[in-house]
Amino acid sequence: MKKRPPQHRVFKKEIRVGNVTSFNAPHDPVCLGSCCLALAAPDYCGFRTTHPFLSFPPWLTPVVSSAVVPVILKALVYDEKRGACSVGSNVRDAACYVCWAFARAYDPQEMKQFVNRIANALIIAAIFDRDVNCRRAASAAFQENVGRQGTFPHGIDILTTADYFAVGNRANCFLNISVFVAGFPQYTTSMIDHLVELKINHWDQVIRELSTKALHNLTPVASDYMTKSVLPRLLPLTTGTDLHTRHGAILACAEITHALYKLAVQNDRSVADYLASDVISGLLSIHGSLQERQLYRGLGGELMRPAVCCLIEKLSLSKIPSPGPATVAEWQQLINDSLKCLHLFSSAARQKIKEAAVSALSALCNEFYQGPDGEVDPVTQGDMIGHYTAQLHSVEEMTRCGFSLSLGALPKFMLRRRLQQVLDGLRKVTTISGKDVGFAESRRDALKAMSQVCQSVGVDLDGSPSEVLCRENVTLVYDAMLNCMNDYTTDSRGDVGAWVREAAMAGLLDITLLLVRTAPELIGEDVCRRMMCSVAQQAAEKIDRFRAHAGSVFLSLLHHDPCVPNIPHREALERIFHRSQTDCLNWNAPSQAFPRITQLLALLTYRYYVLMGLTVSVGGLTESTVRYSAQSLFDYLRSIQSDAQAMDDFSKTLLQVFRDNQRNDRVSIPLLKMLDQMLANGCFEPFTQEENDPFASELLELCKEEIKRSKDIQKLRSSTAVFCGLIQFPGEIRRKVLFQLLLLVCHPFPVVRKSTASDVYEMLITYDDVIDAEVLDEVMTVLSDTSWDADLTHVREQRNSLCDLLKVPKPTLVSKNFLLFTSTLYGKINGGLSNYKSTSKK
Repeated sequence: MKKRPPQHRVFKKEIRVGNVTSFNAPHDPVCLGSCCLALAAPDYCGFRTTHPFLSFPPWLTPVVSSAVVPVILKALVYDEKRGACSVGSNVRDAACYVCWAFARAYDPQEMKQFVNRIANALIIAAIFDRDVNCRRAASAAFQENVGRQGTFPHGIDILTTADYFAVGNRANCFLNISVFVAGFPQYTTSMIDHLVELKINHWDQVIRELSTKALHNLTPVASDYMTKSVLPRLLPLTTGTDLHTRHGAILACAEITHALYKLAVQNDRSVADYLASDVISGLLSIHGSLQERQLYRGLGGELMRPAVCCLIEKLSLSKIPSPGPATVAEWQQLINDSLKCLHLFSSAARQKIKEAAVSALSALCNEFYQGPDGEVDPVTQGDMIGHYTAQLHSVEEMTRCGFSLSLGALPKFMLRRRLQQVLDGLRKVTTISGKDVGFAESRRDALKAMSQVCQSVGVDLDGSPSEVLCRENVTLVYDAMLNCMNDYTTDSRGDVGAWVREAAMAGLLDITLLLVRTAPELIGEDVCRRMMCSVAQQAAEKIDRFRAHAGSVFLSLLHHDPCVPNIPHREALERIFHRSQTDCLNWNAPSQAFPRITQLLALLTYRYYVLMGLTVSVGGLTESTVRYSAQSLFDYLRSIQSDAQAMDDFSKTLLQVFRDNQRNDRVSIPLLKMLDQMLANGCFEPFTQEENDPFASELLELCKEEIKRSKDIQKLRSSTAVFCGLIQFPGEIRRKVLFQLLLLVCHPFPVVRKSTASDVYEMLITYDDVIDAEVLDEVMTVLSDTSWDADLTHVREQRNSLCDLLKVPKPTLVSKNFLLFTSTLYGKINGGLSNYKSTSKK
């Protein structure tokens, strides 16, 4: 409309005034955004050009701009939450477009009176806006104004840091770029005011937390303004009615106070020199006011508890003067109550509350519980340690987690003379018992706490076990962590035991490196062997993230300087994992990890554990993991097939793994799948040259025992594939394998019958010398034409005909009464023998 011929140019003013008036209507983000775009379009399309038909009357420009600029500045910070989302990003984006259009439409002299206001608003939007598109739009508008107007303060210097790409990272904007820009006095106050007025009460919790951290970083730039203006404004908000404002204000007070303390330390002064007495009193009374108004209850408590714990931590770190014993006791009570009631909060809030409470406890103890002589009151110490260790037996898992980490966060003087009590309590939490098998998170946090406690108290070879890590208690710590390396607990979340194993590996690394630096003789041969073998097993397993963590721990122990003593086969390990290649080895990639870790099968000490890890990888589900782990295992076996002793040792280890994990589905099912692949790829070809090889016979018996009375279809089908692979071994075992397969052909489950018949059919095609050629066609016909999911009576007749053709004994049915009689008789015989043995002992 504004590009129409000159007789219509008078409507330009009416359009502009109408757009400005629309901003006074009830806030509709669509309307506001449309108005901004309508304001910008005329400027960009020729509002201030020299064209005689499109130029606007010069006398109208200052008036219109004076009305437009306040509206645009308001639109640049417009943000409103509606329901579960916010509206306003389109308004802020359109407002940035208006500012960009202003730079192209107005002369610098006409914009001179608005430069500072627009520059501050654009900088604030470019740094502190929640949405990346708005930050980038503001940065582009600022750049356009710097280039065309040339009057924006320190524009070139700011653009080199806050350019279009730099503002893409929100945390970088809040924490780093803001500090640089605040170094220019024209922007400092407006940035701080914007954070205090609009960001610490923002509906998004992340924005509130980033804003308080930004205030922390900005405090050294304007310490006087923070002390005299900002803190007095924030203190009344800490006990206000609005939850978000209260949360942000408490965090802001905590961060600003801590920043002032750091500034005081740099200037050799006390924090009290920066804070007025009424401000200190207000900070110390925040918790009491919230407690009186019962604001720690309900959903609001999920925000208030971590915020006040953060305040306690920062005030303690800032050495706030004269809080008084009553205030410290109230703070301690809040920390204890938050840890005890973790299970009452939502899963999203638990972690933040737990971390904030633990951090607050550590700072509180260091500042207010340590006497001038460096000791703690024995009564206070005994009450706290006794209460915390008692809570480790709670029926709530989250309570155990919180108090375990709290014990780990205690300083050294709080653990003196109580170390053994703490370690015993944490060790019991790491032990799996019947009622708390699923408490994987508590075991993980107990292991973390145990590692932190050991690092806090230090090491003394001949010290007291109640004060330091020494000869008498180091074995207890290692045993607890090594036992947790076998935690494979699963629940609806998956392999939650992996959290425990990860924490155990990290703890083993930290404690071992601590001992190496101070008392390496405490690392015995047996402990080091168990540790390296357990970590090697984890480095061969299927989950990429935990395999990478295990590989990193393994190489850290191997290549640490000074050397970790008593590592088995150190020279061979250093050849496999050369120091120069460890940095480029990506343990997350199966193609790089498994070719290396498989070489440890040649080392006797590591063979059993590495094979345990490879079993779940080769028999797993992830395609890339299965492919590279299986290929690496097959390559190793092919390399030792000419060495009879090496093959014999490997086969014995494999059978031992199967024997030790009988009926353990986590290992046995992947092991059956791995055996199927190994037999299909000819990995045991040297054993097929002799009849009745003992390896094949024992493997057959183990497979039969594994599937006895099993109703797991996956296990039954995997065992069928192994039986078909065992048919390649000549001798009496072949007849036993055929008998077992014909038993499964009549299994009660139709799907097992069908899959077994199909596998036998493929087996006879692959190994055509298994049966006589005269009956081969007839056997194949029976296998292919029979409906194996039909009634068992019909299926049994076809199975018996196969037995006749293959010259295998027909299986006979055993009645349930006979089974009941034999089991009862067997029980009586065992009971009589046990009674006889006990009488003989007496």
